[in-house]
Amino acid sequence: MQKFTSRLGLLAMLTTFVASTAGAANPGIDDPNNWPQYHRSYNAWRYSPLDQINRGNIQKLKVAWIHQPGAVTHGLQATPIVIDGVMYTIAADNNVFALDAATGKVLWRWTAKLDPIVKEVFYQSASRGVTVGRGKVFVGTLDGRFVALDQKTGKQLWSTQLSDQRKDYGALFSSPPQLAGDTLFGGTTGGDQPIIGKIFAVNADTGQRTWTFEVPRDDPKSWPGDSRTRGGGSAWLPGTYDPTTDTIYIGTSNASPDFNHDGREGDNLYTATLLALDPKTGKVKWYRQEVPQDTWDFDAAYEALLVPDGKGGTSLVHLNKNGFVYVMDKDSGAMKNAWQYTENMNWAKGVDVKTGLPIEPMYPETGKEKLHCPNLLGARSWNAGAYSPKTRLWYSQGMEVCNIVASAKQGPVPGIGGLALGLSDIQLTDPPGKKADGWLGAFDPLTGKQAWKVRFDMPPLSAVLATGGGLVFTGDMHGVLYAFDADNGKELWRFNAGSGARGGPVSYAVNGKQYIAIPTGLGSHAPGFLTGAFPQIRDLPGGSALIVFSLD
Repeated sequence: MQKFTSRLGLLAMLTTFVASTAGAANPGIDDPNNWPQYHRSYNAWRYSPLDQINRGNIQKLKVAWIHQPGAVTHGLQATPIVIDGVMYTIAADNNVFALDAATGKVLWRWTAKLDPIVKEVFYQSASRGVTVGRGKVFVGTLDGRFVALDQKTGKQLWSTQLSDQRKDYGALFSSPPQLAGDTLFGGTTGGDQPIIGKIFAVNADTGQRTWTFEVPRDDPKSWPGDSRTRGGGSAWLPGTYDPTTDTIYIGTSNASPDFNHDGREGDNLYTATLLALDPKTGKVKWYRQEVPQDTWDFDAAYEALLVPDGKGGTSLVHLNKNGFVYVMDKDSGAMKNAWQYTENMNWAKGVDVKTGLPIEPMYPETGKEKLHCPNLLGARSWNAGAYSPKTRLWYSQGMEVCNIVASAKQGPVPGIGGLALGLSDIQLTDPPGKKADGWLGAFDPLTGKQAWKVRFDMPPLSAVLATGGGLVFTGDMHGVLYAFDADNGKELWRFNAGSGARGGPVSYAVNGKQYIAIPTGLGSHAPGFLTGAFPQIRDLPGGSALIVFSLD
């Protein structure tokens, strides 16, 4: 043991101690040096309290190291995890890496041995992250498994098959399963397939299955005839776990077929719903169905943001693809407020603040063409926003794009790579009288009051990072990375990465030095859909580089 400790080291130790003891009272502020889970903290803030990199010195930010995983398909979509100087991340096709977070040196690599069936499925290659805890690195695989790796060595400890891809039209795990104590939970893709969407849970230490939640509720009023058997509703993005109430929050996708509800004229629970589940049993504590009988592909899969309500409590803020934000009591789901997020809206006239139900929704009709705003990708894609407790603002992106849909009765879906969209044609297009574009905005998450907004020629698809240094980081589809002033949206820094950003920027510290890590490489299916409104996307280069910055 060293007899003397440097002043810097002592300060770091003290900071870590104070943060660890304050963690329960200050979620999102605690554990400042690490990024230990998908949204960094259970309240889904994506906020780092580190302030070594700040408004005053951001122009001195330089590349510290770059990691090239060698897997380029669909770019880098993950949010890296950083714990005690080690970064855990994943590239396309389930290539998992442990890296020295200060240098980028590869400590170990695990490449999944995938069933050849993965070459037939629709949602190929997408790998959005890993989860680290209990001495393990957890992966949701492209062939329908949860896998646990040894955190120190990358050696596989257990593997549990959960979806039957032949039966379930290629349902796979594109997002990392999450921890709720000793429960590991997550859902598959499949909202656009004629299946019963499911959320799975296993024992995190053994891989033994503990419960399975079937999203389409077994209720003939909700799902007439046999419509439930192909109702979709998968929970394809990471849920969150609130340890203070022992509650899982996880959102579900659209009902299937996406744009035609002939034969499923009920409310189609629990699709397009935010669920609050008991992690031990999978039982529903409460739910908020945001889009009953969804016929627009308006998933409720996005992050459940927990923010101070200004009265000593906490509110749950949830963005739906439908362009509305729902503000709820986090313990009951009772409505507190609803506000319009997107600028261009025509599918409904609003949300009833008392009931949370859409006002006069305009449904697609079989055999007719209709314009709907927002489009099937949503008012924002799955790239998460960030909340700063310093500014009390939520920084989140949007896309002002509509689609023209010709609804049609759904026939048999051929092959496991097919989709049950319930349409004969769909075209992404400009909003009426305007040019389609995108933006990064800063909002009061409880009221929707806008503080500032920055426009982009195409919708940005990177997640957002907010920091204690008063900075907001994100990237665009061209491959330009940005830092904005959190107070006013002024651009303070930019870097040309060469390929668009789709993953999650994070910040962490090693040996007293702060780093900003930004995954790059344009990918996922969203850019392909968006070419209807932005044909220039076809000329954008792919890539796959994790770029890490520091002040020197």
